[in-house]
Amino acid sequence: MAGTSDPQMAVPANPVAVIGSQLCVPYPSDLNIVKKVMTLKDGAFQVVDANGNALFKVKGQVFSLRERRVLVDGSGNPLVTFQQKLLSAHNRWQAFRGESTNAKDLLFSVKKSALLQLKTKLDVYLAANTKEEVCDFKIEGSWLDKSCAIYAANSTKIAQMHKKLTAESMLLGKDNFGVSVSENIDHAFIVALIVILDEINEND
Repeated sequence: MAGTSDPQMAVPANPVAVIGSQLCVPYPSDLNIVKKVMTLKDGAFQVVDANGNALFKVKGQVFSLRERRVLVDGSGNPLVTFQQKLLSAHNRWQAFRGESTNAKDLLFSVKKSALLQLKTKLDVYLAANTKEEVCDFKIEGSWLDKSCAIYAANSTKIAQMHKKLTAESMLLGKDNFGVSVSENIDHAFIVALIVILDEINEND
C-alpha cells in the first residue's frame, strides 16, 4: 500500500484521525476506489490497497427518504454513516460514528462552499467546530475531470484523487479512482469525503 510520491503532498504536523486512529497509516499510501456505475446493490463503492486487499465498502439505502450510506471495513464492521441533511441549501451531508444518526455521534459535515460553482469546492467541518467560521478541511478540483485534492485548514494537501481509465472500467461500467494519501491520515475519513463528493456531484 506504500508508494505515494506526489511532490505536492505534505506531512501534517499531527495525525489526522477523524473516524479512528487505527485507520491512520504511518506512511504515504495509494488507494483504489471502484464505483460500479450500473448497480443499485450494496457495495457500489469498493476500496482496495495497491496490492488488491479489500479495505472498505460502502453500503447504501437507495429508496429511502434521504440518501444514506454506511462505510464498513474489510470485515463488514460499520465505521461511519453519512446522509444528506434535509432542506439544506448548500447540499450538506452529515457523517456519524458507526451506524448512528444521532446528533451526539456527529463526526463531521460537508457542504458546498457556494451555491453556484464552476469547479468543485466543498467545506468540511468537524463536529466540535460549531461556529463554522473557518472550515477544518476543504476539497477542491474539477469533478468533470474526476480530479480533486483534499486540504487541511492550513492548506496542507493530505490527499489527491484522479480518475483511472482501465479496460475494466470502460467495458464493465465502472468508475475507477486512484487516491494518494499522505502519511498519518485517516483512510476511512478520506474515502468518506470522496463518496460524499461523488454524491453531491451526482445530485447536481
